[in-house]
Amino acid sequence: MYLTFAWRYFKAKKSANAINLIAWVTVGVITFAIACQILVLSVFNGFEGLVKSLYNSFYADIKITPAKGKTFILTQQQLALIKQQPGINAVSLIAEEHALLQNEGMKAIIYLKGVDNNYSTVTEVAAKTYEGKFNTGTAAEPGLIVGAGIQNAAAINVDGAFKASDLTLILPKKGKVSVSDPLQSLSEGIVKATGVFAIQQDFDNKYAITNIDFVKQQMGFAADEYSATEIKLNDKTDMIAAQLQLDKILGIAYTVQTKFEQNNNLYSTMRMEKWIIYAVLTLILFIAAFNMVSALTMLVLEKQKDISVLQSMGADKGMILKIFLSEGLLLAGIGAVTGILLALIVCFIQIKLKLIKLQGGSFLIDYFPIKLQASDFLLVASTVVVISFLASWFPARKAANQLIELR
Repeated sequence: MYLTFAWRYFKAKKSANAINLIAWVTVGVITFAIACQILVLSVFNGFEGLVKSLYNSFYADIKITPAKGKTFILTQQQLALIKQQPGINAVSLIAEEHALLQNEGMKAIIYLKGVDNNYSTVTEVAAKTYEGKFNTGTAAEPGLIVGAGIQNAAAINVDGAFKASDLTLILPKKGKVSVSDPLQSLSEGIVKATGVFAIQQDFDNKYAITNIDFVKQQMGFAADEYSATEIKLNDKTDMIAAQLQLDKILGIAYTVQTKFEQNNNLYSTMRMEKWIIYAVLTLILFIAAFNMVSALTMLVLEKQKDISVLQSMGADKGMILKIFLSEGLLLAGIGAVTGILLALIVCFIQIKLKLIKLQGGSFLIDYFPIKLQASDFLLVASTVVVISFLASWFPARKAANQLIELR
């Protein structure tokens, strides 16, 4: 019933055209604000999904590192116990350290990861190898897969038109520091470039991968000594539950992190950016709220006689209040529905045709990515309902408190 009154008031011709004009301007501003919020949040979701997919290609679902120091001892019994945990698909043992890479006078500081044969199952780095092969070799004949940025910095060749580069790796020996002869603290090994991967600039400019036996041999690790253990979970396993279970069986000497905790700064920043974007775009809705207050206040003045008639027929203050609240919610509803439909049309056109392009050629994609999320629609719709309710309250309360006056 209240919406019936609100709809009649909305359609009815007003004595002052300004009332109609302000009402339609309010609807237009809400439409624009809702469409902008959904479009911007959907584009942000697209970029967020792209970044997460790139980082997820490199980082394992769970990583075990020492709570103190750079290495830990992981016995065969502990390793077997980890593999027995439900939901674990694969476990890869890691030995990693900073190293100096040399290639015919070219030098680069890299982060060297020594990995076992399970590494290609735990992460997607092998699938991102676009030149050569993902071949880490053996301790006697080690192979090295480098990031695209390292390849460019050190002019590295892999098998192809030119002979694969023989590279020198200089690593620190574990626990050996000699003041008199610093060179005794370092080890030097020769590896052959076998592949190049490209994932994301942060990884491509920093990481190189070889086999774990070579790294352990060069650094002087014990048989059961490692820098980290990376774990792949199956799709149905809850990551937090698996983390808590591994924490329980390993104890305080080990740190167990999910892929999100390994990149906590990245994910926290993205979440904060999304909330900031939402807050900035919500300011447009507050502008619409001022228009709504003006439109409803003028409507209350316009309908003073109608209000008096309704009161004389037995309508109480609550009924009058609800009628004008419904009027405000109607304005917001028309604007919200129109804005959502407009945003959906633009989003689907962009998803299908990719008409809006990114400027510059340094991106992995050349168009704005779109990812629609139901939570964004609920958030935006809830926001406009709350703001419109607050904006409608004061004019509606004024109408409800009006004294009966029939002439």
